[in-house]
Amino acid sequence: MQSMFDERLWLAWLVKVRIIILTFLLGIELAVAQLTPSTLPTRLFVCTILLWYTVSVFFLLLLSFWHEHRVQSALQVVADMLLVSLVVYITGGVDSSLNFLYPLVIIVASILLPRLWAYLTAALAFILYGTVLELSYFGVVPSYSTTHPSLRALQALIFVNLFGYFAVAYLAAVLSAKLRQADVKLKKTSGALEDLLALHENIIHSISEGLITTGLDGRITLVNTAARKLLEVSDQDLIGHAVHQFFVDPLPQADSESAQAEVRFTAPSGFRKTFRVTASMLRVPGRESLGYVYTFDDLTGIRRLEREVRMQDRLAAVGRLAAAIAHEIRNPLTSIAGSVSMLGGVPDLSEEHRKLLGIVTRESERLNNIITDFLAYSRGKQYQLSRVDLIPLLEDTLTLLQHRLVSDKTGVVIERRYASNEAWTVADGDKIKQVFWNFCENAVRAMRAGGKLTVSVESVGDDWQINFADTGPGINPQVIDKIFEPFQSQFEGGTGLGLAIVYQIVQAHEGKVWARSKAGEGSVFVLRLRRMSVGENLTRPSADRTPTREQTSVAVAAGGGARG
Repeated sequence: MQSMFDERLWLAWLVKVRIIILTFLLGIELAVAQLTPSTLPTRLFVCTILLWYTVSVFFLLLLSFWHEHRVQSALQVVADMLLVSLVVYITGGVDSSLNFLYPLVIIVASILLPRLWAYLTAALAFILYGTVLELSYFGVVPSYSTTHPSLRALQALIFVNLFGYFAVAYLAAVLSAKLRQADVKLKKTSGALEDLLALHENIIHSISEGLITTGLDGRITLVNTAARKLLEVSDQDLIGHAVHQFFVDPLPQADSESAQAEVRFTAPSGFRKTFRVTASMLRVPGRESLGYVYTFDDLTGIRRLEREVRMQDRLAAVGRLAAAIAHEIRNPLTSIAGSVSMLGGVPDLSEEHRKLLGIVTRESERLNNIITDFLAYSRGKQYQLSRVDLIPLLEDTLTLLQHRLVSDKTGVVIERRYASNEAWTVADGDKIKQVFWNFCENAVRAMRAGGKLTVSVESVGDDWQINFADTGPGINPQVIDKIFEPFQSQFEGGTGLGLAIVYQIVQAHEGKVWARSKAGEGSVFVLRLRRMSVGENLTRPSADRTPTREQTSVAVAAGGGARG
């Protein structure tokens, strides 16, 4: 089985190990030569080691641009054999203690090259070692040995080394083959494990529901893609943090019978979402529980639709009630108002009687205004839709409001933030002005001690978004579900029908409207209308119709409260 290990990595490792060994040999031999009587030619030995250093650096440079790693391995093995023989000769030949370098080179050859090369390297080591000993023995070259064994002893020594070299070659070849097989199996197993981990990770991140795992201490250890999108928070802000800190309501207990609950979550954008969370223990077979698993999905849209359906039912009931009794109330009310007016003309009325008649007159007018709004709310409205620019409509409203604020000395200032000079849409301009005025009026009434009304226009997706932000005391979040229902005014003298009418107008325009607020930080009313390009044809909802439940939904987002 062919090895799959990186030959280049092994060659680089061989060069580094060779340099380390040469350094040790140089230091040890020089120390021995200085401390004990020795025939070692120090100059020649140092030159040989330096040559070996040079060859090692050459091979290291060669590795960076020549990619024939098998040929480089063979060259390094042969070069090492020749230099080992030279070192053995210089350090005494038959007396040399460095002949152990031959087996090291044989082992390296068995690792880097096929099995045959291990035996060829062993044979080469036998030839070179025998040549060095015999040339020195017969005086062909100068001898640096201190002993002179007999020819038979010399031959016995050479053949003992021959046996040792081939034994090392055989064992190294077998072990290298096992190493190669183990390397291949390890890589295959690692690849299978990586594929399995990738599959599990893809499954986790492909789940449409949010998934969070935590340790036993409640700190988050894993978050899938859906959870990040639902929470609108990055991994860095989630991993390692306590899971309970991200939710308004307590999470269900994994070890309880009812391990499912609906919890609220406040997104970084300020919107409040509702999640259905299911908790379970994170268990591994044969081990204790490792933590907890929380899966959750977004119920915000469903709960919003449920609120809208309930609101539509209430509004329909109110409309039917208004149509049935408004006229019946107005007739006797007119009679009462007329009679009181006539009584007010009697000259001999006391001051107290006149005061009581004034109260009756004012309350009659107030009741008449309520009935007028009621009838305006319950009647089917006619809409004259056309292509309009929201910026001039908004400017007309704000200019009128600004003059009134100056004359009344309310201490309220208006700040405009327009991201565009034009904001074209399909709408009934007069009705949209009514929506703008209602939002501005409510904001001013909320800032009794003065403040700032910030009106901004921006493009969000395919819509224009108009924000009316005040710096008032904010609105109680507990009344958020009733924000656009009739008679929910929190202002003294208000009828509570202003935002209900706004709801109808925005619904007829297939828009969205919601509010968000925090106690002490003011409130923001948001209106969205579909953006219309300059060349787009007017194919929007037909005029002269009344809004129905099947028309566009009106988003009532968390964080707001009722005004009117």
